Amino acid sequence: MGPLNLTLWGVGVLLIALGYLRAREPWRRYQALRAQQENADRYDAWRGRASATAAGGPGGASVAMSMFRRQAQLGVGLAVVGFILVVAGFAIR
Repeated sequence: MGPLNLTLWGVGVLLIALGYLRAREPWRRYQALRAQQENADRYDAWRGRASATAAGGPGGASVAMSMFRRQAQLGVGLAVVGFILVVAGFAIR
């Protein structure tokens, strides 16, 4: 176990934590907006109306959902890179 292993482990764990923290809040907000959109679509179907997204293209909520989804994907990407660094720290002798 050399300094390179310790460095890879430390940086990997740091990236995993940073990725989790960056992905957690956008993912929570994305899930909440998605639930609201599904509820609005059900209500529109019950009333016999076309949904807002089908009638006039993407609405503000769908744009925000795509933004939150992208932010969460970036956070998960950081965590994956961190995991790869931790595994590399174990693999390098």
